Amino acid sequence: MRLKNIFKKKSEKETTLVKETSFKEGFAWKVLISPYVTEKTTQLEKQNQYVFRVYPQANKIDIKKAVEEFYKVKVEEVRIIKVPSKRKRMGRIWGWKEGYKKAIVKVKEGQKIDVLPK
Repeated sequence: MRLKNIFKKKSEKETTLVKETSFKEGFAWKVLISPYVTEKTTQLEKQNQYVFRVYPQANKIDIKKAVEEFYKVKVEEVRIIKVPSKRKRMGRIWGWKEGYKKAIVKVKEGQKIDVLPK
């Protein structure tokens, strides 16, 4: 009996209303985890590309809207990389290092994101 309530189909008005309000109220913290800073990513900044760690559920559209909202820039392209989990060992105990998802965001020419504020 309970499963019927979970799978109840929503009307189109309800779904569009939810989508519009979620972007207006600020949702960048639900998508972006942190900037990903390495030597390679600092070299990408010369080409107007910035790298962020993102939540595994995030897609390209969510990432684009979150970066545009949070950093106030125009995003041209988003590429996603899923880094798989790796097997690690501490002494005689084996475990797993958790995988993650990162996004490479290309910003419009002339605009800049200050990843490490001074």
